[in-house]
Amino acid sequence: MIRVTENLRVIRDLLAKACIDAGRGDSTVKLLAVSKKQPISAILAAAEAGQRDFGENFVQEALGKIAAAGRNDLIWHFIGHLQTNKTRTVATHFDWVHTVDRLKIAQRLSSQRPAEMDDLNICLQVNIDNEAAKSGVPADEVLALATSIAKLPRIRLRGLMCLPENRSDGQGQRVPFARLRELLELLKQDGLEVDTLSMGMSGDYAAAIAEGSTIVRIGTAIFGARPT
Repeated sequence: MIRVTENLRVIRDLLAKACIDAGRGDSTVKLLAVSKKQPISAILAAAEAGQRDFGENFVQEALGKIAAAGRNDLIWHFIGHLQTNKTRTVATHFDWVHTVDRLKIAQRLSSQRPAEMDDLNICLQVNIDNEAAKSGVPADEVLALATSIAKLPRIRLRGLMCLPENRSDGQGQRVPFARLRELLELLKQDGLEVDTLSMGMSGDYAAAIAEGSTIVRIGTAIFGARPT
């Protein structure tokens, strides 16, 4: 798994450069390794190279990996669409959920999070480009939903996430990320203690970092093509 280690080094260097270009410290951006459909051997190789945060899209697949890894120092993020019948499993096995877009989902996660565990970190998924085929809360409903979720026990509202439509130029890529940043500032102005912008992937991480991203989600650039 030398390839995974080398890929991680390259990605970290690229993220550090993007931070410098944006006038930010590289410690302000967390790399989330998207490990869906990747073998546990690749995840463990990344962990041996110092990677701690891993993102999974599918609940059953993730459960097997969490058990197989056998490490309590890894941080597991659920980044897929969350159905109501999966909330209990996610609430008891994950540290973060990036894709909450309904109060009902947040309420279930809150009631199902074991009391002995740390609060579950939550990001609201925002449909920043109003795409019909994508999940996410509309931008004009973010404040109301965030205010309601912030009152729930055993979960902690951390911030916002988005999956914007593809744009080829850097300046165009910055537009939706700037809107998400402005929404986060709106939440702060309303008194909510939020600190996270989960935005940016392999093709647009530099634009996301320039607009304040704190978590960048990178998958195949670390692990290679996903097995079919």
